[in-house]
Amino acid sequence: MKKGIIFDMDGTLWDSGVSIAEAWNIVIERRELKKAKFTADDIHGIMGKTIDGIADALFGEYSKEERMDITRECLVYENEYLAEHGGALYEKLEDVLIELSKKYPLYIVSNCEKGYIEGFLEYYGFGKYFKDFESHGNTSLPKGQNIRLVVERNELTNAVYIGDIQSDYNASKEAGVGFIHATYGFGTIEEEVLTISCVEEVPVAVENYFKTVQ
Repeated sequence: MKKGIIFDMDGTLWDSGVSIAEAWNIVIERRELKKAKFTADDIHGIMGKTIDGIADALFGEYSKEERMDITRECLVYENEYLAEHGGALYEKLEDVLIELSKKYPLYIVSNCEKGYIEGFLEYYGFGKYFKDFESHGNTSLPKGQNIRLVVERNELTNAVYIGDIQSDYNASKEAGVGFIHATYGFGTIEEEVLTISCVEEVPVAVENYFKTVQ
């Protein structure tokens, strides 16, 4: 039996809200848009959404074509900005990744655009801890299908997804994998699930999960 741990990004591995807000505000200023500056809370509110959902939520006052164009520029520059400035890693993250990677293969699946996960791994040198990753930007598929892609191409027979919002849980159910809720992230889960209140609790929670499904 090959077990694996699949992580969400935002609200699970790091909080990039401040850096993304700064990047997007640069784009807004550059385009001379008459729009209030974004805050980290604004960014947290759209975490986990695909590009269409982000465009509708933050630039709904513009035409479909205009808001998609603005959002694409923001996302492209966001990756450049994060590659230079990074985000806020949750405490003890690397220590936990080192511990987990000794026993399990680790993966990432996010609804982000292409380059986001890649930039995260490169900036922090975390590529050595993860075996594979997938994103909406790479495949144009919803998160549940991307989780399933990672499970299938890595031949996992037992996997758990760690995320922080309801749509993460929904995606895990669609993919047929287990779920652990990172309550320190940006959302709540309606269902009763295993929970962690900080990154340091991941190893014990994962062990408890795999014990229940053996």
